[in-house]
Amino acid sequence: MQQISTRKRIWGWWFFDWASQPYHTLLVTFVFSPFFAAVAADYFLGQGMEGEAAKAQAQTIWSLCLTVTGLIIGFGAPFMGALADISGRRRPWIILFSLMYVLGAGGLWFMDPAGSNLWWMLISFGLGFIGAEYALIFVNAQLPSLTGKDDAGEISGSGFAFGYLGGVIALFIMLLLFVEQASGKTLVGLSPLFGLDAEAREGTRAVGPFTALWFAVFMIPYFLWVREGRSTGQRGTVAQAVALVVQSVKNLRNRVSLASYLGSSMLYRDALNGLYGFGGVYAKLVLGWEITLIGIFGIVAALAATLFCWLGGKADRRHGPKPVIIISILVLSFVCLTIVSMTREQIYGIPLSAGSTLPDAVFFGCGVLIGGFGGILQSTSRTLMVRHTDPAKATESFGLYGLSGRATAFLAPMLIGVATTVTGSARLGITPVIGLFLIGLVLLFWVQGEGDQG
Repeated sequence: MQQISTRKRIWGWWFFDWASQPYHTLLVTFVFSPFFAAVAADYFLGQGMEGEAAKAQAQTIWSLCLTVTGLIIGFGAPFMGALADISGRRRPWIILFSLMYVLGAGGLWFMDPAGSNLWWMLISFGLGFIGAEYALIFVNAQLPSLTGKDDAGEISGSGFAFGYLGGVIALFIMLLLFVEQASGKTLVGLSPLFGLDAEAREGTRAVGPFTALWFAVFMIPYFLWVREGRSTGQRGTVAQAVALVVQSVKNLRNRVSLASYLGSSMLYRDALNGLYGFGGVYAKLVLGWEITLIGIFGIVAALAATLFCWLGGKADRRHGPKPVIIISILVLSFVCLTIVSMTREQIYGIPLSAGSTLPDAVFFGCGVLIGGFGGILQSTSRTLMVRHTDPAKATESFGLYGLSGRATAFLAPMLIGVATTVTGSARLGITPVIGLFLIGLVLLFWVQGEGDQG
């Protein structure tokens, strides 16, 4: 078998971020989620609901989808990770999850603009999202085998930067060539590519198959260049996997730093996912933006993430991941407070003149910070986990990391859904995210910045 150089393996590993990022950029945040919210709100209006109630109901069912998929991802991850560690095989799992990604994303083409199949589309979205997140867990577990802990931060940051750049390019292509505005033309005045019917919203619906095709093509370098080590020759059973995970959880009582980190990251990553999952929805329902404008917002945010992740990787290598995580949480908490305190009529209680564009400009600024510091937070969290990971149990460890990131993944969407329902406001529904960030920040006090692996 041909020997693959370390540099090529790292590039192959980075290509997973490039291939998979559009699911989050195009589907979770900037194109499909606001499109779904708009279709759902119109559907509920047609069912007799009033305007704000219809918008709140649209946000509530979106939160339900993210809640259910988050639970499935979180509680399945460590057991599958343990099975992979027993056998020494990760690639078959990654292939399976990649197929789920492609099928789920591709199925979004069938979204009915009249809203007749909302629940089927949530199932399709959930299938792809579960595939994307499970694949990410298994790929993350390969980071310790690529490099030592001192270089992990820079490699992780560069990987996220490369991924966000891919997300930017994918979003740019969608806005220029596919997503139709109210005029039926794309952002640059063209009809949607390939003769897609703008009236049937086929340009926007194409985001699903486009995302699926992007992933299928750009996973090729990953599969060519990232090779597995030798198989252990064991076929692990579910009972063995359960026993390993139970023992790992029991061992957390003797690993205060790891336990505190998993608890902290569980909350602040949940808060971040809440921001990502509802940012585009907020822009559509509260500020009334067109999807093309939301897409431009997404490009700005993703470009910021590209630059910030690269710089964050440098800061991670120089100062370690913990102080970088703390700064990121503080910035994102301030952003959430600003979003909650802003309407078309006022910002932080200060009245605005009729037709003021200041809320749009402020939200664009918030997008830069969300994209930039959100990307840094994800990247440095990955490297702090490497510092708490035994390479021999990497997939199981990152399965626990996935569990911590998803065990309460229902929490942010659920709290946002409850707050939205109670207040009747999509804007005030974002409030619980601030509390999740701050509690996560407090738990970092007991985390060792150098990890507990020596």
